[in-house]
Amino acid sequence: MKYWDKRPIEVRNLFNPAFCGLLLYRATAGFQELDARGMPFSMSLLILPLTLQRHSREVIQRGNRNYLLRVMTDHPELQVGFAQRCTEMLPFTFEALGVLHSVGTLNVSDGGRLIVAPDGVRKTVSGTDESKAAQRVANFIGKEFASIGHSSTIYTTLGIRP
Repeated sequence: MKYWDKRPIEVRNLFNPAFCGLLLYRATAGFQELDARGMPFSMSLLILPLTLQRHSREVIQRGNRNYLLRVMTDHPELQVGFAQRCTEMLPFTFEALGVLHSVGTLNVSDGGRLIVAPDGVRKTVSGTDESKAAQRVANFIGKEFASIGHSSTIYTTLGIRP
């Protein structure tokens, strides 16, 4: 990971650790609404690649009345390059998780699950239209991950070997 001031301005803006952390927070909070144990760490690695890429986010947003697995089945193009995107996003995901933990909004349970503090972030979704959409999709994905329950099912559906 490059020092902050050595990164291109586009990378600093798009992969801002505070914004990426907000997306991870929204997803984990959505997950915790259905499963109080918290989100497994392995699932958190999928949030940013699904929410930050515009096409993926828009497809998931349009299909949010369906189950996530159904949306992924209906749109197999979302799997193209997804594993590579996940790998490329790992440093930004780790950095965002670090920011969340350092400000006390994210903890790790003894079982290795991510748990968010209930008062860590405002409940109202604010920002630009695009950032609001990303936050809503992140929350939806978190809830869907909780309802699916098994990370192996999610990884397989997305075309990634767990």
